[in-house]
Amino acid sequence: MDFSVIGKKIKELRKSAGFSQKDLAKDICTQAQISKIEKGDVLPLASTLYFISQRLGVDINYFFEHGTTPRLDYVQEVKYQLKMARRKLDYPLIKEIVESEERNPLFTSNKKNFQILLWHKGIYKYHVDHQIEEALLFIDRAVDLTFEKVWSEREIEILNSKGILLYEVGRYTDALDIYLRAMSHLGEIVNLNDETIRSRILYNAAKTYTDLEDYDRSTKLCHKAIEICLEKDQLFLLGHLHYHIGYNYELRKQFVLAKKYMDQALDIFRLQRDERYNDFISGKVAIFDRNIQ
Repeated sequence: MDFSVIGKKIKELRKSAGFSQKDLAKDICTQAQISKIEKGDVLPLASTLYFISQRLGVDINYFFEHGTTPRLDYVQEVKYQLKMARRKLDYPLIKEIVESEERNPLFTSNKKNFQILLWHKGIYKYHVDHQIEEALLFIDRAVDLTFEKVWSEREIEILNSKGILLYEVGRYTDALDIYLRAMSHLGEIVNLNDETIRSRILYNAAKTYTDLEDYDRSTKLCHKAIEICLEKDQLFLLGHLHYHIGYNYELRKQFVLAKKYMDQALDIFRLQRDERYNDFISGKVAIFDRNIQ
């Protein structure tokens, strides 16, 4: 994709307004980032482009009306940013992006695009603003916006987010009901765009069963999710699933089995070069070794 047209327009407007790159970047991004954008090396984040347009006194769509980048690419870029922020648990960034797009006609005039904003507004309303009931209302509004007779993949994703929020506040029975409904609706979809959704919902349900002290069902769902990961050649969540099986055995004081699965989790995380959990899991394994002896 050629980003240079957008960059040239930003540079042209910046100079016309008498701004230096440092002036334009203030409280938005770094001067180096403005330089890269103007050179066409990168496409700015949706939120960054919005604030740039505000500072330069133009509507954000100006850049697309005078550029070669289709508007669809902008919407897709926003969706991608929100997805990555969700995966990284960067909730302040989610709030920043949603608030910057709430008045953008590319979203407000299209139900499916606006649904994305409502969904993520529900997420940040809980994680940033700590308002669970308001968060749940936005999640429900997001689903209601497009729901007809059959649940779509995105609507199931939103349902999964609702389950996570309910789980976070300790409403385990309600959360489990959501996850079971989501799994049922998934069974009606033949081809998924994102195959990880099955293992994610199974994992969330397994964690909930653990908190409800139903360790057998939790372990069973983890094994089912592992089978899906292997069948689809997915490493995503594979380490977490093995750890959770080990955790279930730990809670039942079956330390030999707990050690077996946590060792496997460690191996998987090492293969993924993910060292975040090494010390924590290794410490548990050392305790299991002492208990086994």
